[in-house]
Amino acid sequence: MVILMIATIIRTFIIYCVVSLCVRLMGKRQLGELQPGELVITILISEIAAIPIEDNTVPIINSVIPLMLLVSFEIINSLIDRKSVKFRYLTEGKPVTIIRNGELLQKELKALRFTINDVLSGLRQKDVFDIDDVQYAIVETNGTLSVLLKPDKRPATPKTIGKTEKDTGMPCTVVIDGKIIESTFRDCGITKDEVLRKVERETGNIDNILLMTVDKNKKHNIILKKEN
Repeated sequence: MVILMIATIIRTFIIYCVVSLCVRLMGKRQLGELQPGELVITILISEIAAIPIEDNTVPIINSVIPLMLLVSFEIINSLIDRKSVKFRYLTEGKPVTIIRNGELLQKELKALRFTINDVLSGLRQKDVFDIDDVQYAIVETNGTLSVLLKPDKRPATPKTIGKTEKDTGMPCTVVIDGKIIESTFRDCGITKDEVLRKVERETGNIDNILLMTVDKNKKHNIILKKEN
């Protein structure tokens, strides 16, 4: 019984490593961003990976080979997608416009088998509650909805009101859980000495910092650890 349990643990660990490698090779898309072919392969990977874990009599290699083949198919498919627009349209489809200048395109909705509730729900998730406010709404190939509001309904920006804003860049994470992250320094133009000086002025002890970010204008934000 103990030997069987150990064997199960080892087999599970091996399959875990193989599936993790497969997912890593396939890229970092989230589930909601997967194309149809990628979703199919993801489902197949989970099904094939479960077989040797559930049945110790099945050789692990019987799952490892199909898993690697599926990943190979996906990589080859991605390479062909990059080279051929026609192949990409065949495997992924095309984006479909369902709203144009506030008008709901019912023919396209019918072809997509979308209901009006699907459209309204997708708009609400984009903080849009009136179809008449929409200039374009497009269903992307992964099923997500992209929305462009009419010019008079778009949020004001410094450019639209004739002002200029100083570019602060993307805040760089320079300290996490008391540890300095030097790999981000180049993006925000800061040095380790500058970080340590800011830490000294603010807290005196870097170990007290849960998170510290700095933008390229050297403006920083510090979140301290809270004691339980």
